[in-house]
Amino acid sequence: MTDILALTDATWPAAARHQAGAFTVREGKGGGQRVSSATAADGWTDADIDRAEACHRRLGQTPLFLIRPDEKALDTALEARGYSLKDPVNAHEAPLSELAAETPALSTFTIWPPLEIQREIWAEDGIGPARIAVMERATGPRTAILGRVNDRAAGAAFAAIHGDTAMLHALVVVERERRQGLAVKMMRAAALWAQDHGASRLAVLVTAANGPGNALYASLGMRIVGQYHYRIHRT
Repeated sequence: MTDILALTDATWPAAARHQAGAFTVREGKGGGQRVSSATAADGWTDADIDRAEACHRRLGQTPLFLIRPDEKALDTALEARGYSLKDPVNAHEAPLSELAAETPALSTFTIWPPLEIQREIWAEDGIGPARIAVMERATGPRTAILGRVNDRAAGAAFAAIHGDTAMLHALVVVERERRQGLAVKMMRAAALWAQDHGASRLAVLVTAANGPGNALYASLGMRIVGQYHYRIHRT
């Protein structure tokens, strides 16, 4: 099974990583919670949590920890400190052989760097310059996917490869053009691009609360291969 954390770190990288005892604290610079979270190594202590909190605050970040399924002790310790559970996440994955397919002419394009129209589509969904900077930090093969429907640009996504797995991020279809199958076409175009660049699997992350997103990936035959959630301290 893919190491989802390693895949995410490589394809959606933080601006910097800081060691705080047994914790790695990511410096996100506004790029979202995945790149602004702390993760634990084995053998952490309460003093290490203090160090990670202090590191977050030095960086100007709200203390945020990413908790994997086997980290129940850490989850309990953070809850006792007043941390709230936030955004359980599902990681979906499928072989590219089950996903990759040609899309209708002029419906999808893979482009790097992203066009201004893709940046505008992302911006409408709250994906601004700080998250574009995350995409630009990815060092492996990467692309932006442009989706078109009704003769107009209507979707944008980002994909990058680490090892033999591609991960799709920031999939957006403009609201007025949804429910016309464009997201499926963009997923298939991303899979075909990844296959052409030597990958064998495609993964994507989506919050457990996002019913349409989870349904989309399940409809494509993608399977949940990992889960995690965050703990956040809001004071």
